[in-house]
Amino acid sequence: MSIIIKVEVLKAYLEEMYQKAGLSAEDARICSAYMVQTNLWGIDSHGVLRAPIYIQRIRNKVINPEPDIRVIKGEGTPMMLMDADASIGYLAGKKAMEQTIEGAKKYGFAVTWVKNSNHFGGAGLYAAMAAQAGMLGISTTNVIPNIGMPGNLRPLTGNNPLALAAPLSEPYDFMLDISMSAVAGGKLLLAAEKNEKIPTTWAMTKEGEPTDDPTLGFAGTLLPMGMHKGMGLSMFIDILTGVLTGGPFLQDLSSMYKSPDDPSQTSHLFAVVNPDFFMGSAVFKDRMKTWVKMIKETPMADGKGVQLIPGELEYQSMVRRQENGIDLPEKLVDELRVIQCELGMALKI
Repeated sequence: MSIIIKVEVLKAYLEEMYQKAGLSAEDARICSAYMVQTNLWGIDSHGVLRAPIYIQRIRNKVINPEPDIRVIKGEGTPMMLMDADASIGYLAGKKAMEQTIEGAKKYGFAVTWVKNSNHFGGAGLYAAMAAQAGMLGISTTNVIPNIGMPGNLRPLTGNNPLALAAPLSEPYDFMLDISMSAVAGGKLLLAAEKNEKIPTTWAMTKEGEPTDDPTLGFAGTLLPMGMHKGMGLSMFIDILTGVLTGGPFLQDLSSMYKSPDDPSQTSHLFAVVNPDFFMGSAVFKDRMKTWVKMIKETPMADGKGVQLIPGELEYQSMVRRQENGIDLPEKLVDELRVIQCELGMALKI
């Protein structure tokens, strides 16, 4: 069972919750907006579902409510390293991508690494920022080991997400946001909230056995997408983020669920390519229109359907939910209501 909440009501509610937990008014507004945007896109596994654990960690001061997010190497160059000062990932990701976009405007390409951060929600949030600026965006992060191959008795590496975005002359931009597991871990959490079973191809128990129980699967090991392909990509992302920044990697990372009182020290990467380096923006825009047209002209077996482009379904979801509201699992709403009472919030759901 779910409860539908209007978008602006949910934004205001979460904004007050973040502020009551200790964030500034502006930071609370950003976190609320990013969280709700993720649900608007239909990526429920990385939206409001994460609010209880984020709030708990802010209240525990594991997430720094007043971080000094700063460049510690390469300031003013196309390659920068930032220290997030244990910030909530939303704020670190936003600031890093903004700086990366500015770097790409100047140099044609820019990349920013971030260390000492926390879970940043949906990776697509940041890649989309580049597309909205007329550029191509990439965002990724390392997370705790939670995927493994059949035969592994413990998770080997994280289901490290990868988001790619490009501007289109459509109501939506190209945006692909995928994790390296068969599905994101948040989808198991969502299934558990809804008391639903999962396919046995999604995860294994701690004993290495296939399972349709999302709780046992989340406590065990997720299976990688494409098996060795997803596993190899995940390993490389961990090298590119955790190893390269000097941050923790693999088993040295802490789970925000299993260790809610320990710092995550997550590392992120954001990259932006400016089409102006190759051609004028008008030429690129025209070429992208041709690209979309060719994709849409793909013959379909039923003679009726039209090939979708990554980002199109998310746009359609956003249009529906902006009009109808966002449905949240009843169990999640109950959790939020407990927090609203603990924080003495004026707004209720």
